[in-house]
Amino acid sequence: MNLEKLIQKYNVPAPRYTSYPTVPFWDESGISHEDWMNSVLKIYDQTNQSRGISLYIHLPYCESLCTYCACNTRITKNHQVEERYIQALLSEWKIYRDAFPEKPLIREVHLGGGTPTFFTPKNLKHLINGLLENCEVHEKSDFGFEGHPNNTTREHLQALYDVGFRRVSYGVQDLDEKVMKTINRVQPFENVKTATDVAREIGYQSVNFDLIYGLPYQTLNTIERTFEKVLSLRPQRIAFYSYAHVPWIKPGQRSYTSADLPDNEVKRALYERGKELLKFNGYYDVGMDHFALEEDPLYKAFLKGEMHRNFMGYTTSNTDLLLGLGVSSISDAYYGYAQNSKTVEEYISSVESKKLAVVKGHRMTEEDIMVKQNILSLTCRGKLEHLPLLKQGLGEKQREQLNTMEVEGLIKEEKEGLRITRLGMAFLRNICMVFDQKLQASQTPKGEVFSKSI
Repeated sequence: MNLEKLIQKYNVPAPRYTSYPTVPFWDESGISHEDWMNSVLKIYDQTNQSRGISLYIHLPYCESLCTYCACNTRITKNHQVEERYIQALLSEWKIYRDAFPEKPLIREVHLGGGTPTFFTPKNLKHLINGLLENCEVHEKSDFGFEGHPNNTTREHLQALYDVGFRRVSYGVQDLDEKVMKTINRVQPFENVKTATDVAREIGYQSVNFDLIYGLPYQTLNTIERTFEKVLSLRPQRIAFYSYAHVPWIKPGQRSYTSADLPDNEVKRALYERGKELLKFNGYYDVGMDHFALEEDPLYKAFLKGEMHRNFMGYTTSNTDLLLGLGVSSISDAYYGYAQNSKTVEEYISSVESKKLAVVKGHRMTEEDIMVKQNILSLTCRGKLEHLPLLKQGLGEKQREQLNTMEVEGLIKEEKEGLRITRLGMAFLRNICMVFDQKLQASQTPKGEVFSKSI
């Protein structure tokens, strides 16, 4: 089967697998605050002194709406919201910290959004100092934040560097003028260059750019021009995401129509051309949508089999306990998941009342944990061991899917297990779906909850 036919076949709604089970398939009975805290403390006791814990902090505020965005955001130009929200984050963290029997060992911190650099440098520094108070910092800590090239100042970069940040990710998306105007994300290349140069001057060790293919009015010519500019700055990492067109979930995407988007064939060509340029310029494919230079810690972790994937994306270490702070944040405590309120008002009201803001959760079964490890192996290492044993737990339909994928050249079954081929990496989400027991058993149309895989 040629590539075009493979694309037609596999371009279906699919999860991005930052978790398993994915959020739409969490147990409907949910998880009580008491059960959730028990899960947190159980895995904390097992891992704190060895691996440490991770913190994801969601900062939802943006001054304007980027219409392509599917994240939880709050649009405002009122910066007086900063202090109350930061205090809420610190109050939430205090609930967890007071429950721990000892000082937590912080391994990873990630500021996401929204636009973290909506907040002033002073407030961001106050937030991090507050989070790290009465904590220990791991000797191999990894602190990173997401920045907007238009408003990430030298002061932002210096303030966060001073409290331990060494990695920054800029949301570049695309640099074509028509594309930028259509998605309401106009950021001149000069701003991207300045933000990158200043970060390196200060001492940041890794700069990541987020790019998206499949945006309205993108063509091969525009994507090549974007890459020409991006590669001139040589960021250590590049995330090259497929645009998720979900206007039924994000109304902002209704400012353009499906007719303005590249069709399936063109979209795939955009990805292949971008990937070709990345490879030519020394970037290695390290997993779903992510590429890194040889010297970057993410590539080194990939080679060692230590790369991990969670709600922060790909990381260089697996801490087993990820606590998400802030509105809509999701936590992973190995034995269960929990998600906070999705509105700022409900979130702040809960934590100001000294209660966790958790409104949704999932208890992991033994089968869930096994499937999760299998999917992590596929997404982080591109392989799966003990395949004959695993096949015994698959249905006939799933085994047939694997046989077909091997014939198509997407996977290779070997004595020690399954290996994803170079061609198959482009269909990684589809391969994971074969092992997704919740998805296979679901009667819910996948198009109602997931974007297309390609």
